[in-house]
Amino acid sequence: MRPYLPGYRGSFRSGFHMPPPYDLRLLFPMLFLVGIGIVMVYSASSAVALKDHGSDQFFLRRQALYVFPGFAVLLMCRYFPIRFLRALAYPILGLSFVSLVMVLLPGFGIKAGGATRWLRLGTISFQPAEFARLAMVVYLAYSMSKKDYKLETFSVGFVPHVMILLVFTFLIMLQPDFGTVVILFAITWILMFVGGVRLKYLLLSFLSSLPVVYLFLIGSSYRMRRIISFINPWRYAHDEGYQTVHSLMAFGTGGIWGVGLGKGYQKLFYLPEPHTDFIFSVIGEELGLMGILLVVVCFAYILWNGVKIARSAEDTFSSFLAVGLTVCVGLQACVNMGVALALLPTKGLTLPFISYGGTSLIMNMAFIGLLMNIGASQTRQESP
Repeated sequence: MRPYLPGYRGSFRSGFHMPPPYDLRLLFPMLFLVGIGIVMVYSASSAVALKDHGSDQFFLRRQALYVFPGFAVLLMCRYFPIRFLRALAYPILGLSFVSLVMVLLPGFGIKAGGATRWLRLGTISFQPAEFARLAMVVYLAYSMSKKDYKLETFSVGFVPHVMILLVFTFLIMLQPDFGTVVILFAITWILMFVGGVRLKYLLLSFLSSLPVVYLFLIGSSYRMRRIISFINPWRYAHDEGYQTVHSLMAFGTGGIWGVGLGKGYQKLFYLPEPHTDFIFSVIGEELGLMGILLVVVCFAYILWNGVKIARSAEDTFSSFLAVGLTVCVGLQACVNMGVALALLPTKGLTLPFISYGGTSLIMNMAFIGLLMNIGASQTRQESP
Protein backbone atom coordinates (compact mmCIF):
# COMPACT_ATOMS: atom_id res chain seq x y z
CA MET A 1 0.00 0.00 0.00
CA ARG A 2 1.33 3.41 -0.89
CA PRO A 3 1.41 5.95 1.94
CA TYR A 4 -1.55 8.26 2.13
CA LEU A 5 0.34 11.33 0.93
CA PRO A 6 -1.22 13.67 -1.66
CA GLY A 7 0.82 13.75 -4.81
CA TYR A 8 2.69 10.52 -4.01
CA ARG A 9 4.30 8.99 -7.07
CA GLY A 10 6.50 5.95 -7.13
CA SER A 11 9.31 5.27 -9.54
CA PHE A 12 11.15 2.00 -9.83
CA ARG A 13 13.30 2.71 -12.88
CA SER A 14 16.88 1.61 -12.59
CA GLY A 15 20.07 3.23 -13.72
CA PHE A 16 23.37 4.48 -12.29
CA HIS A 17 24.21 8.15 -12.10
CA MET A 18 26.60 10.23 -10.08
CA PRO A 19 24.98 11.51 -6.87
CA PRO A 20 23.40 14.98 -7.27
CA PRO A 21 24.55 17.88 -5.10
CA TYR A 22 23.38 18.17 -1.54
CA ASP A 23 19.81 19.32 -1.12
CA LEU A 24 20.39 22.95 -0.19
CA ARG A 25 16.73 23.27 0.82
CA LEU A 26 17.57 21.07 3.79
CA LEU A 27 21.25 21.86 4.25
CA PHE A 28 21.06 25.66 4.47
CA PRO A 29 18.31 25.93 7.13
CA MET A 30 19.99 23.15 9.13
CA LEU A 31 23.35 24.97 8.99
CA PHE A 32 21.65 28.19 10.01
CA LEU A 33 20.01 26.52 13.01
CA VAL A 34 23.28 24.84 14.03
CA GLY A 35 25.05 28.20 13.78
CA ILE A 36 22.40 29.91 15.89
CA GLY A 37 22.68 27.04 18.34
CA ILE A 38 26.42 27.48 18.86
CA VAL A 39 26.02 31.22 19.43
CA MET A 40 23.01 30.86 21.72
CA VAL A 41 24.54 28.00 23.71
CA TYR A 42 27.46 30.29 24.53
CA SER A 43 25.19 33.20 25.38
CA ALA A 44 22.82 31.09 27.49
CA SER A 45 25.45 29.03 29.31
CA SER A 46 28.36 31.41 29.91
CA ALA A 47 27.32 32.38 33.45
CA VAL A 48 26.50 28.79 34.45
CA ALA A 49 29.71 27.47 32.86
CA LEU A 50 31.86 30.05 34.64
CA LYS A 51 30.29 29.22 38.00
CA ASP A 52 30.33 25.41 37.66
CA HIS A 53 33.36 24.78 35.44
CA GLY A 54 35.57 27.86 35.80
CA SER A 55 35.32 28.83 32.12
CA ASP A 56 32.52 30.69 30.36
CA GLN A 57 33.35 28.78 27.16
CA PHE A 58 32.96 25.27 28.59
CA PHE A 59 29.65 24.44 26.89
CA LEU A 60 30.55 26.46 23.79
CA ARG A 61 33.66 24.38 23.11
CA ARG A 62 31.84 21.10 23.67
CA GLN A 63 28.91 22.07 21.43
CA ALA A 64 31.28 23.21 18.66
CA LEU A 65 33.15 19.90 18.89
CA TYR A 66 29.88 17.96 18.60
CA VAL A 67 29.32 19.54 15.18
CA PHE A 68 32.24 17.61 13.63
CA PRO A 69 30.96 14.09 14.38
CA GLY A 70 27.51 15.42 13.47
CA PHE A 71 28.72 16.28 9.97
CA ALA A 72 30.53 12.94 9.70
CA VAL A 73 27.29 11.11 10.52
CA LEU A 74 25.35 13.35 8.13
CA LEU A 75 27.75 12.46 5.29
CA MET A 76 27.54 8.77 6.12
CA CYS A 77 23.74 8.84 6.14
CA ARG A 78 23.70 10.90 2.93
CA TYR A 79 25.59 8.23 0.96
CA PHE A 80 24.55 5.04 2.81
CA PRO A 81 22.43 2.93 0.40
CA ILE A 82 18.81 3.08 1.50
CA ARG A 83 18.25 -0.54 0.46
CA PHE A 84 20.89 -1.61 3.00
CA LEU A 85 19.20 0.46 5.69
CA ARG A 86 15.99 -1.42 4.94
CA ALA A 87 17.81 -4.73 5.43
CA LEU A 88 19.22 -3.49 8.75
CA ALA A 89 15.83 -2.61 10.25
CA TYR A 90 15.76 -5.47 12.76
CA PRO A 91 19.47 -5.27 13.74
CA ILE A 92 19.04 -1.53 14.40
CA LEU A 93 15.91 -2.26 16.46
CA GLY A 94 17.77 -4.92 18.42
CA LEU A 95 20.76 -2.66 19.04
CA SER A 96 18.44 0.04 20.35
CA PHE A 97 16.74 -2.48 22.65
CA VAL A 98 20.09 -3.62 24.06
CA SER A 99 21.25 -0.05 24.68
CA LEU A 100 17.99 0.79 26.48
CA VAL A 101 18.48 -2.23 28.74
CA MET A 102 22.16 -1.45 29.37
CA VAL A 103 21.45 2.09 30.53
CA LEU A 104 19.48 0.57 33.42
CA LEU A 105 22.36 -1.67 34.53
CA PRO A 106 24.73 -0.57 37.32
CA GLY A 107 28.08 0.54 35.95
CA PHE A 108 26.71 1.55 32.54
CA GLY A 109 23.95 4.06 33.21
CA ILE A 110 24.75 7.62 34.33
CA LYS A 111 22.27 9.17 36.74
CA ALA A 112 21.70 12.92 36.60
CA GLY A 113 18.81 15.04 37.77
CA GLY A 114 16.95 12.06 39.21
CA ALA A 115 16.94 10.13 35.91
CA THR A 116 19.28 7.56 34.34
CA ARG A 117 19.28 8.46 30.65
CA TRP A 118 22.95 8.31 29.69
CA LEU A 119 24.88 5.19 28.75
CA ARG A 120 28.64 5.17 29.24
CA LEU A 121 30.79 2.90 27.05
CA GLY A 122 34.43 3.58 27.86
CA THR A 123 35.04 7.26 27.25
CA ILE A 124 31.87 7.67 25.16
CA SER A 125 28.48 8.52 26.64
CA PHE A 126 25.19 8.98 24.79
CA GLN A 127 21.42 8.84 25.28
CA PRO A 128 19.93 5.55 23.99
CA ALA A 129 16.47 7.14 23.90
CA GLU A 130 17.64 9.42 21.07
CA PHE A 131 18.77 6.41 19.03
CA ALA A 132 15.45 4.68 19.83
CA ARG A 133 13.63 7.29 17.73
CA LEU A 134 15.65 6.37 14.64
CA ALA A 135 15.30 2.64 15.35
CA MET A 136 11.53 2.93 15.69
CA VAL A 137 11.18 4.93 12.47
CA VAL A 138 13.33 2.51 10.45
CA TYR A 139 11.45 -0.49 11.85
CA LEU A 140 8.02 1.01 11.16
CA ALA A 141 9.02 2.05 7.63
CA TYR A 142 10.30 -1.46 6.88
CA SER A 143 7.39 -3.29 8.49
CA MET A 144 4.64 -1.20 6.90
CA SER A 145 6.23 -1.18 3.44
CA LYS A 146 6.48 -4.99 3.57
CA LYS A 147 2.89 -5.57 4.72
CA ASP A 148 1.35 -3.38 2.04
CA TYR A 149 -2.47 -3.77 1.95
CA LYS A 150 -2.45 -6.05 5.01
CA LEU A 151 -1.97 -2.89 7.08
CA GLU A 152 -5.74 -2.53 7.19
CA THR A 153 -6.06 -5.67 9.31
CA PHE A 154 -5.86 -5.43 13.10
CA SER A 155 -3.51 -8.38 13.65
CA VAL A 156 -1.00 -7.33 10.97
CA GLY A 157 -1.20 -3.57 10.64
CA PHE A 158 -1.77 -2.58 14.26
CA VAL A 159 -0.79 -5.17 16.89
CA PRO A 160 2.90 -5.84 15.99
CA HIS A 161 3.78 -2.15 15.81
CA VAL A 162 2.08 -1.33 19.09
CA MET A 163 3.75 -4.27 20.84
CA ILE A 164 7.23 -3.01 19.86
CA LEU A 165 6.20 0.48 20.95
CA LEU A 166 5.08 -0.80 24.36
CA VAL A 167 8.37 -2.63 24.92
CA PHE A 168 10.33 0.55 24.17
CA THR A 169 7.91 2.56 26.31
CA PHE A 170 8.45 0.28 29.29
CA LEU A 171 12.25 0.54 29.06
CA ILE A 172 12.28 4.31 28.58
CA MET A 173 9.84 4.89 31.45
CA LEU A 174 12.22 3.06 33.76
CA GLN A 175 14.79 5.86 33.19
CA PRO A 176 12.31 7.76 33.37
CA ASP A 177 11.86 9.88 30.22
CA PHE A 178 8.19 10.65 29.67
CA GLY A 179 8.89 13.22 26.95
CA THR A 180 10.57 10.68 24.67
CA VAL A 181 7.68 8.26 25.24
CA VAL A 182 5.22 10.89 24.05
CA ILE A 183 7.33 11.48 20.93
CA LEU A 184 7.54 7.74 20.17
CA PHE A 185 3.78 7.31 20.57
CA ALA A 186 3.10 10.26 18.26
CA ILE A 187 5.56 9.00 15.63
CA THR A 188 4.02 5.51 15.67
CA TRP A 189 0.44 6.77 15.46
CA ILE A 190 1.23 9.22 12.65
CA LEU A 191 3.09 6.60 10.59
CA MET A 192 0.31 4.05 11.07
CA PHE A 193 -2.26 6.66 10.03
CA VAL A 194 -0.23 7.61 6.95
CA GLY A 195 0.27 3.93 6.12
CA GLY A 196 -3.44 3.18 6.06
CA VAL A 197 -4.11 1.49 9.41
CA ARG A 198 -7.83 1.76 10.08
CA LEU A 199 -8.71 4.95 11.90
CA LYS A 200 -11.05 3.14 14.28
CA TYR A 201 -8.13 1.09 15.63
CA LEU A 202 -6.10 4.23 16.25
CA LEU A 203 -8.98 6.10 17.88
CA LEU A 204 -10.08 3.19 20.08
CA SER A 205 -6.53 2.54 21.23
CA PHE A 206 -6.06 6.23 22.01
CA LEU A 207 -9.27 6.37 24.04
CA SER A 208 -8.44 3.15 25.88
CA SER A 209 -5.01 4.54 26.83
CA LEU A 210 -6.47 7.63 28.55
CA PRO A 211 -7.30 5.80 31.83
CA VAL A 212 -3.74 4.44 31.91
CA VAL A 213 -2.32 7.94 31.38
CA TYR A 214 -4.62 9.27 34.10
CA LEU A 215 -3.51 6.62 36.60
CA PHE A 216 0.10 7.30 35.64
CA LEU A 217 -0.31 11.01 36.36
CA ILE A 218 -2.12 10.69 39.67
CA GLY A 219 0.30 7.98 40.77
CA SER A 220 3.08 10.57 41.08
CA SER A 221 2.75 13.71 43.16
CA TYR A 222 5.34 15.67 41.17
CA ARG A 223 3.57 14.92 37.86
CA MET A 224 0.28 16.14 39.30
CA ARG A 225 1.99 19.30 40.56
CA ARG A 226 3.35 19.88 37.05
CA ILE A 227 -0.11 19.58 35.52
CA ILE A 228 -1.65 21.90 38.12
CA SER A 229 1.14 24.46 37.74
CA PHE A 230 0.77 24.30 33.94
CA ILE A 231 -2.86 25.39 34.27
CA ASN A 232 -1.92 28.38 36.45
CA PRO A 233 1.88 28.82 36.58
CA TRP A 234 1.75 32.25 38.24
CA ARG A 235 0.03 30.79 41.28
CA TYR A 236 2.97 28.39 41.75
CA ALA A 237 5.67 30.79 40.61
CA HIS A 238 8.05 29.84 43.42
CA ASP A 239 7.96 26.06 42.98
CA GLU A 240 6.48 23.95 40.15
CA GLY A 241 5.62 26.94 37.95
CA TYR A 242 9.04 28.55 38.37
CA GLN A 243 10.44 27.48 34.98
CA THR A 244 7.31 28.47 33.08
CA VAL A 245 7.04 31.87 34.75
CA HIS A 246 10.64 32.84 34.04
CA SER A 247 10.35 31.53 30.48
CA LEU A 248 7.34 33.78 29.87
CA MET A 249 9.17 36.69 31.49
CA ALA A 250 12.02 36.16 29.02
CA PHE A 251 9.68 36.34 26.04
CA GLY A 252 7.92 39.38 27.46
CA THR A 253 11.20 41.21 28.01
CA GLY A 254 12.43 40.49 24.49
CA GLY A 255 9.58 42.25 22.70
CA ILE A 256 9.93 42.63 18.93
CA TRP A 257 13.70 42.98 18.49
CA GLY A 258 15.06 41.60 21.76
CA VAL A 259 17.35 43.11 24.36
CA GLY A 260 20.46 42.22 22.36
CA LEU A 261 22.67 39.17 21.98
CA GLY A 262 24.32 38.28 25.28
CA LYS A 263 22.29 40.84 27.23
CA GLY A 264 19.55 38.53 28.48
CA TYR A 265 18.71 38.59 32.17
CA GLN A 266 16.75 35.39 32.80
CA LYS A 267 19.72 33.13 31.96
CA LEU A 268 21.59 34.55 34.97
CA PHE A 269 20.52 31.77 37.35
CA TYR A 270 16.81 32.58 37.07
CA LEU A 271 15.74 30.36 34.16
CA PRO A 272 16.72 26.71 34.79
CA GLU A 273 18.48 24.84 31.97
CA PRO A 274 18.81 27.95 29.75
CA HIS A 275 21.19 26.24 27.30
CA THR A 276 19.15 23.02 26.88
CA ASP A 277 15.40 22.76 27.53
CA PHE A 278 14.72 26.52 27.61
CA ILE A 279 17.14 27.89 25.04
CA PHE A 280 14.15 29.02 22.96
CA SER A 281 13.26 31.38 25.82
CA VAL A 282 16.75 32.88 25.73
CA ILE A 283 16.37 33.41 21.97
CA GLY A 284 13.06 35.15 22.62
CA GLU A 285 14.60 37.48 25.20
CA GLU A 286 17.80 38.35 23.34
CA LEU A 287 16.63 38.26 19.70
CA GLY A 288 12.96 39.04 20.24
CA LEU A 289 10.01 38.10 18.06
CA MET A 290 12.10 38.50 14.91
CA GLY A 291 14.61 35.94 16.11
CA ILE A 292 11.86 33.52 17.08
CA LEU A 293 10.18 33.87 13.69
CA LEU A 294 13.49 33.24 11.95
CA VAL A 295 13.96 29.98 13.87
CA VAL A 296 10.36 28.91 13.25
CA VAL A 297 10.65 29.63 9.52
CA CYS A 298 13.80 27.49 9.29
CA PHE A 299 12.08 24.56 10.96
CA ALA A 300 8.96 25.03 8.82
CA TYR A 301 11.10 25.05 5.66
CA ILE A 302 12.81 21.81 6.71
CA LEU A 303 9.45 20.16 7.42
CA TRP A 304 7.96 21.36 4.14
CA ASN A 305 10.81 19.89 2.16
CA GLY A 306 10.71 16.71 4.21
CA VAL A 307 7.07 16.22 3.22
CA LYS A 308 7.92 16.92 -0.43
CA ILE A 309 10.67 14.29 -0.31
CA ALA A 310 8.24 11.78 1.22
CA ARG A 311 5.67 12.46 -1.50
CA SER A 312 8.12 11.85 -4.32
CA ALA A 313 10.14 8.96 -2.83
CA GLU A 314 10.95 6.08 -5.16
CA ASP A 315 9.40 3.34 -2.99
CA THR A 316 7.13 2.95 0.01
CA PHE A 317 9.96 2.24 2.47
CA SER A 318 11.71 5.49 1.54
CA SER A 319 8.43 7.38 1.72
CA PHE A 320 7.55 6.04 5.17
CA LEU A 321 11.11 6.67 6.33
CA ALA A 322 11.00 10.29 5.13
CA VAL A 323 7.67 10.84 6.91
CA GLY A 324 9.04 9.42 10.15
CA LEU A 325 12.26 11.44 10.05
CA THR A 326 10.35 14.64 9.29
CA VAL A 327 7.95 13.98 12.15
CA CYS A 328 10.89 13.32 14.52
CA VAL A 329 12.42 16.73 13.86
CA GLY A 330 9.18 18.68 13.63
CA LEU A 331 7.44 17.16 16.62
CA GLN A 332 10.39 17.61 18.96
CA ALA A 333 10.76 21.23 17.86
CA CYS A 334 7.05 21.90 18.40
CA VAL A 335 7.06 20.31 21.86
CA ASN A 336 10.13 22.26 22.98
CA MET A 337 8.69 25.54 21.71
CA GLY A 338 5.29 24.73 23.20
CA VAL A 339 6.84 24.11 26.63
CA ALA A 340 8.84 27.35 26.48
CA LEU A 341 5.69 29.29 25.54
CA ALA A 342 3.62 27.59 28.29
CA LEU A 343 1.41 25.88 25.72
CA LEU A 344 2.43 22.42 26.97
CA PRO A 345 3.42 21.02 30.37
CA THR A 346 7.14 21.03 31.11
CA LYS A 347 9.05 18.21 29.37
CA GLY A 348 12.77 17.55 29.18
CA LEU A 349 13.10 17.78 25.39
CA THR A 350 15.78 19.77 23.60
CA LEU A 351 15.30 22.06 20.60
CA PRO A 352 16.76 20.24 17.55
CA PHE A 353 20.06 21.64 16.19
CA ILE A 354 20.06 24.48 18.75
CA SER A 355 20.03 23.15 22.31
CA TYR A 356 23.23 21.97 23.94
CA GLY A 357 23.73 18.21 23.68
CA GLY A 358 25.86 15.97 21.50
CA THR A 359 23.51 13.00 21.10
CA SER A 360 20.56 15.16 20.08
CA LEU A 361 22.62 17.21 17.62
CA ILE A 362 24.24 14.19 15.97
CA MET A 363 20.98 12.24 15.66
CA ASN A 364 19.09 15.18 14.16
CA MET A 365 21.89 15.79 11.66
CA ALA A 366 21.67 12.08 10.80
CA PHE A 367 17.95 12.59 10.09
CA ILE A 368 18.77 15.41 7.67
CA GLY A 369 21.41 13.25 5.96
CA LEU A 370 18.90 10.45 5.45
CA LEU A 371 16.30 12.88 4.10
CA MET A 372 18.84 14.23 1.60
CA ASN A 373 19.71 10.65 0.67
CA ILE A 374 16.07 9.80 -0.06
CA GLY A 375 15.62 13.00 -2.06
CA ALA A 376 18.81 12.34 -4.04
CA SER A 377 17.68 8.79 -4.84
CA GLN A 378 14.51 10.16 -6.41
CA THR A 379 16.55 12.70 -8.38
CA ARG A 380 18.77 9.93 -9.75
CA GLN A 381 15.71 7.95 -10.79
CA GLU A 382 14.29 10.91 -12.70
CA SER A 383 17.53 11.90 -14.44
CA PRO A 384 17.88 10.70 -18.08
